[in-house]
Order: sequence, then structure tokens, then C-alpha cells
Amino acid sequence: MSKISILAEFWQFLRERKKWWLGPIVFFLVLLGILIVFAEGSALAPFIYTLF
Repeated sequence: MSKISILAEFWQFLRERKKWWLGPIVFFLVLLGILIVFAEGSALAPFIYTLF
């Protein structure tokens, strides 16, 4: 339940403060985190870690 409230609070923050530029940044960071987690045990790991 707390994850939903965090997302709702973040959405409310974006609407009230007009900080729409934060949306794509957060989306990219979440996507990058998911990519790292799923590629950790695969054959793609050496290629992903060379990006950093």
C-alpha cells in the first residue's frame, strides 16, 4: 500500500509544482534499474556493465 501512496504523492507533486521535466528522468532511472536487475544473471551482463 505504501508504494501506491508514494506514486500518488509524486503525481500530486508533479501536478501542483508543474515539474513535468522530472517525469522522464524518473521513468528512465526506473527503466535502467529494471534492465540492470534482469540482465544481472544473463549473458548480456558484460555488455551492460561496459556502458558504465
